[in-house]
Amino acid sequence: MDRKLKLRKVLVLALLRRRNRFRQQQQAAEFYTRRRNKRRWWVRPAWKRRNQEGQFNTLYHTLRNEDREMFFRYTCMSPERFDHLLTLVREDIQPRYCKFRKGVSAEEKLLVTLRYLATGDSQHSQSFNFQLGRSTVSKIIRDTCGSIWNRLGATYLKFPSCLEEWSQIASEYEETWNFPHVIGALDGKHVRLECPKFGGSMYYNYKNFHSTVLMAMCDAQYKFTYVDIGHYGKDNDASIFSQSDLYDMLENNRLPLPEMAPVGGVDTPYYILGDEIFALKTWLMKPYSRRGLTTEQQVFNYRLSRSRRTIENAFGILSARWRIFHRPIKADLTLVELIIKATTCLHNYLLSTENTKYVPSGFVDSFNNDGMRPGDWRSLVQDDAQPALHAPPRIATRNYSYDAKEQRDHLCRYINSTEGSVGWQATHVASCGQVDANLE
Repeated sequence: MDRKLKLRKVLVLALLRRRNRFRQQQQAAEFYTRRRNKRRWWVRPAWKRRNQEGQFNTLYHTLRNEDREMFFRYTCMSPERFDHLLTLVREDIQPRYCKFRKGVSAEEKLLVTLRYLATGDSQHSQSFNFQLGRSTVSKIIRDTCGSIWNRLGATYLKFPSCLEEWSQIASEYEETWNFPHVIGALDGKHVRLECPKFGGSMYYNYKNFHSTVLMAMCDAQYKFTYVDIGHYGKDNDASIFSQSDLYDMLENNRLPLPEMAPVGGVDTPYYILGDEIFALKTWLMKPYSRRGLTTEQQVFNYRLSRSRRTIENAFGILSARWRIFHRPIKADLTLVELIIKATTCLHNYLLSTENTKYVPSGFVDSFNNDGMRPGDWRSLVQDDAQPALHAPPRIATRNYSYDAKEQRDHLCRYINSTEGSVGWQATHVASCGQVDANLE
């Protein structure tokens, strides 16, 4: 009995020591956690004068009251447009009441976000400019970009949902770009990122940098009508498009498009314009392969590529105005998607409300009898060592149906006919010997 009692005492003491050691480890972990999370100060001493020295209370009000031109360069919009945008998002970003301290106003939050998007400077830079904590700036940008997407997306980035809207787009393309039955131009661009956490090689693209892909379609006025955001940088345009809702709706005839109408005496469906990487469909027209082209096919390629300048110009305006795209975005993937959504919404919003300031004369590519005059946005984008938005790899797809081939051949004949031709097309192609390199 004595031996059993001694063994029992030894076991109890061992268990007590183990429990005490575990409690000591827990207490140490809690102590270091409290120590790590404890803030040294609520507001840094250097930021306590932000009401007198921060940009919101100095430069912003000076430009707003005294220099409208510089205010537009500062925020990419006029004071009246800034105020209107503020009324749309104020409810979402208004600070909650606190009797101990005054929160950051909705007006300042909107300004911080616009400066971040318009300059491409880091969140640390905005922290110094506005004398706010870096974590505060990060939360402001996330909340405001989300609000811009929620408030503007349904109105200014609305996907056409009825026959009248599609017919209007097709009429504008035919009137402005001389190409019949076009309901949009489609393309994709790489948006540069810093290496995402746990991203591995999925976001590493053929240009040897990390990116996510923005797939978009636009109308004849450079407004985005459809965006698909967040695909892996390693994917190409064709595979991304084949997984999209737009592809599914077009392939299964679930869009309320106008009925087929005569083009050159033959009933022709409505379609979107793409480049060589996409598969030729009755609802997607693309250029002929570049080898062994006849003069008529060269003319068709030139006219089609000329009409596709809308999507290239749309991306160009976007990257020229919102310089966040001019360097790798340092943010988590959720915030990157919100940034892209917010900028595409702002692009459409400003095109709709103050087009002459947002896209002044000469800002986009224009055409005359001598060919293409590059838009001013190109010089703004090409100032950097690398393009702001990168094109995915162009690998031509040669799979198509007989109906799609016949439709393209018919459009080619129509473009070269007396009814469908324009005076400058043959002269231009003959003078160049081939389609302009800038149009490919």
